[in-house]
Amino acid sequence: MNSFTEVLNLVKESIAKSGEISATAYNLWIKPLEPISFKDNVASLSLQSVFQRNITSNYLPRIERAFEEVLGFPVTVQILVAEEMQNGSFPPPAAPAPEPPPAAAPFVPTYGEPVQPEEVPQLTTKESELLTGEYDYTFENFIVGSRNEFAYTACKSIAMADFYAPKPYNPLFIYGPSGLGKTHLLMAIKHVVQQRNPQLNIVYTNSENFTNDVVYHLKKQTMPELREKYRSADFLLIDDIQFLSGKEQTQEEFFHTFNELHQHGKQIVVTSDRPPKDVQALEDRLRSRFESGLLADISPPDTETRIAIIKRKAELLQLDISDEIVNFIAGKLKSNIRQLEGAVKKLKINRVLTGDPITLPNAQGVIREILNDEQPVPVTVEKIIEEVSRTFEVSPEDIRSNKRSGPISTARQIAIYIVREITQISMKQIGQEFGGRDHTTIVYTLKKVEELMSTNPHEKGIIEDLIKNIRDK
Repeated sequence: MNSFTEVLNLVKESIAKSGEISATAYNLWIKPLEPISFKDNVASLSLQSVFQRNITSNYLPRIERAFEEVLGFPVTVQILVAEEMQNGSFPPPAAPAPEPPPAAAPFVPTYGEPVQPEEVPQLTTKESELLTGEYDYTFENFIVGSRNEFAYTACKSIAMADFYAPKPYNPLFIYGPSGLGKTHLLMAIKHVVQQRNPQLNIVYTNSENFTNDVVYHLKKQTMPELREKYRSADFLLIDDIQFLSGKEQTQEEFFHTFNELHQHGKQIVVTSDRPPKDVQALEDRLRSRFESGLLADISPPDTETRIAIIKRKAELLQLDISDEIVNFIAGKLKSNIRQLEGAVKKLKINRVLTGDPITLPNAQGVIREILNDEQPVPVTVEKIIEEVSRTFEVSPEDIRSNKRSGPISTARQIAIYIVREITQISMKQIGQEFGGRDHTTIVYTLKKVEELMSTNPHEKGIIEDLIKNIRDK
């Protein structure tokens, strides 16, 4: 390892891939961790606030275990906050904690001087779970409205049906913009099926993980293991299928997996941000398989549904919000359920930290934060190259190199075009990112890709899907 930063990145990656912590919890409490130092087997990390540290400390055993997985020896983790670092009041390292505390146990601060309850407000275990998004993704917790009722009914029918009877909806293809509850419905299906038929093998994944699995097993020459993993499923639930777009070898593998499961009467449920016909670089044979089943769309919730979502989330968090504030939030956040839930979570956090009642100015501040947070994050050249490399099954190093083999050259040209489309950085900067190529070479490459797109609809579809997928990520 070249640096502690690299080690921490590997630790985060290990935790994220393990699936032991929800994506929401990971983004809120693990991803923000920053490296400070590593000395005498003590890893010092930082967060911005005491509140963040209080929640993140619940995950200390998992973080320490990830360090041991990466480094091969036990590591003690201590978490500092910005205020402590500014004042120079570093707390001592925490003692190793190999066994996690019982879930129901109250949180006890691990670092520094004992903290009195009135100094740092405490959350109940249930509130902590709800704030980190770790509450049950069940049908009971799904707010049904006119714009998601069809998808909800189809999912519940699948979950409640006799598994061994003929399947009326197979596959079920759910589509709609991000943040409207597609993943919630997949998890609700999984929850019900596990309760009713614990002997069934339910495989839940997303297309990015499926792609990574295919790449890994191809390199290791262990494809039978991959096929056993997915083709032994009784239920295959796969999220964000649009990210298979353009990945020919991955689509090939998924096509045969789909056929194998379908022929043996196994249930398949797929989600996407758009209908099959609009995923341009999806093979026709896969598109036709998806369209042969039931298509169910989810649209942004109407006003009544948004109000119901806010009230339900507030009820779960035991938060008293006036109708005026509920209506205000519902009127400002119209397109995304995650935003609505995020607003209630932030109000709850403010209530816990300050002890003050929820007011309209509080809600206005929260709305501003959320809308600012939702601004698109600039896409780096590195991220573009990574996505292109996965699609064309070449390495990022090859794309940046001077190698001229057909697949590598094509991937490099398309990566250059997408970098120009998305980042709008200068020709000189693009040249520097791709092995020091000069301005003339970049201009020539851009024209060549534009000509390709004008004469080859298939390649145009791949490039347009790549651009959309990169921006969506």
